[in-house]
Amino acid sequence: MRKLADGAQVELKLADGRLAVAAGRARFTLATLPRDDFPVIADDALPFGFTLPSVTLKQMIDKTRFAISTEETRYYLNGIFLHVTDEATPHLRAVATDGHRLARVAIPQPDGAVGMPDAIVPRKAIAEVRKLLDETDGDIRVSLGQSKIRFEFANAVLTSKLIDGTFPDYMRVIPTANDRLLTIDPKALAEGVDRVSAIATEKTRAVKLSLGPNRVLLSVTSAESGAATEEIEAEYSAPAFDVGFNARYLIDILNQVDTQTVQMHLADAAAPTLIREGDSSAALYVIMPMRV
Repeated sequence: MRKLADGAQVELKLADGRLAVAAGRARFTLATLPRDDFPVIADDALPFGFTLPSVTLKQMIDKTRFAISTEETRYYLNGIFLHVTDEATPHLRAVATDGHRLARVAIPQPDGAVGMPDAIVPRKAIAEVRKLLDETDGDIRVSLGQSKIRFEFANAVLTSKLIDGTFPDYMRVIPTANDRLLTIDPKALAEGVDRVSAIATEKTRAVKLSLGPNRVLLSVTSAESGAATEEIEAEYSAPAFDVGFNARYLIDILNQVDTQTVQMHLADAAAPTLIREGDSSAALYVIMPMRV
């Protein structure tokens, strides 16, 4: 179909297990497979359901999916974890992690989500849902049970199996006592990290952040390529220290920040760093440090 001229009229005819396709003067005869071999996902009753604005679902996916693990042996990390919190004011959370960084978005619990089972939505299903979200502006109906989830759009319905596994207790890796606060322009930091990491070795992609009074010095040293540094203005008044991060992981997080400044809550060179747009922001991120 992609090879045909725009606006071409296409005629399809099925006979004797072959599909004849005609368009203009072009003719194709295509092999087919038995219809009985096509897998059927039973249209089971999905007892829990809620509705989300497309912009909200889009935000939940965009701010977390970059952290989905691609390591197949840790299959339970190969998706976005959806669950309702056990709090005085419950929230619906979307969480993804690959062990190196973590992304979490929380929204007020939607009507119909009370008591819903925890769900790990596979990476491929997330990618298809995200494509469909680009084609709709309305509300999306989400229904789920113990093993399946369904997304209903204006002109499409996507049903997926859930990952059969247990998502780890991610709350254990979110720091709560990091007392060194760095406030910085996320775009300036991302661009600076991108520049100096151009000479970093492809294996580690490590960049060192040297924090001092109201500035951050970015540096990369490579035995093969040389060295690079760049200084960026920031708000920082805690004791000076150095910390290293994977440049790509840090840029991925900074690219999700929509505000003029971002807060990085640090402890030391070996502890995970908490990143968020503000104390009341819906999203938070955690990144593990590297030795540099």
